Amino acid sequence: MSKVSAGLLLYRIRDERLEVLLVHPGGPFWAKKDLGSWTIPKGEIVPGEDPLAAAIREFEEELGFAPQGKFLPLGMVSQKGGKNVHAWAFEGNCNPTALKSNAFTIEWPPHSGRMQEFPEVDRAEFYGMEEAKKKINPAQVKLLLELERQKGSPLLARD
Repeated sequence: MSKVSAGLLLYRIRDERLEVLLVHPGGPFWAKKDLGSWTIPKGEIVPGEDPLAAAIREFEEELGFAPQGKFLPLGMVSQKGGKNVHAWAFEGNCNPTALKSNAFTIEWPPHSGRMQEFPEVDRAEFYGMEEAKKKINPAQVKLLLELERQKGSPLLARD
């Protein structure tokens, strides 16, 4: 059975450009990975939990910021490993360097018997749409395209 997750894509408009907040997964596996490894803040849906409620909970757990506003449905994408991700976007702003992520514990290095704690998210950053499409997990590019479709092109029309 495939895993099902839900997440939120925070966007803002700066200098007439659409920007999105992406997060980089924490832990040793992701430490040296960049292009294609960033993601929207997301996490697994607890059985019986409303997907949007799960997305809001996960956003706050991974970033330490309470998301607020109108949530625009972006649909669902299936990632390479079989995980299905339901996503919504909302407009807002935050200071990515102030993130406070939950942590997880794993044996590291493998088979060492040593347990280490790592943040779920080690950094977050706003990106313009073209850069975001390079940074984000390839399956999630569809979410960026849907946001562009709903909000207009990456460069917003001038008045």
